[in-house]
Amino acid sequence: MARVLFVCLHNAGRSQMSQAFFEQLAGDHHEAWSAGSRPEPRIHPEVVEAMQEVGIDLSGRQPQPLTPDLAAWADLVVTMGCGDECPYVPGKRYIDWDLPDPAGQPLDDVRKIRDEVARRVQQLVHELD
Repeated sequence: MARVLFVCLHNAGRSQMSQAFFEQLAGDHHEAWSAGSRPEPRIHPEVVEAMQEVGIDLSGRQPQPLTPDLAAWADLVVTMGCGDECPYVPGKRYIDWDLPDPAGQPLDDVRKIRDEVARRVQQLVHELD
């Protein structure tokens, strides 16, 4: 079982989508969490709406702060746009996904980001299995 941590700056968009898709696709074969180096008070509404369109409800989730314990928990850390603020823990595997921030974007653009996140997560789950 792999433990994957999805990290972005605010934990209000990309990393939340990634965790949700990962949980859906990996089932109980792998575990995932998401966090942000500077978490927002809530998930971006355009992200909640785009995810509801594919049957995933993020409305009850809260952005979480990135902690040393959470970074240490993970086998794999997937970073998305947090640059130098993303953690580095020796001995962990890192992947960086260059994805645009969905915050404040038109819904059509958020859908494209959502679909790209889903594609990458599906590929990741396949690699981990």
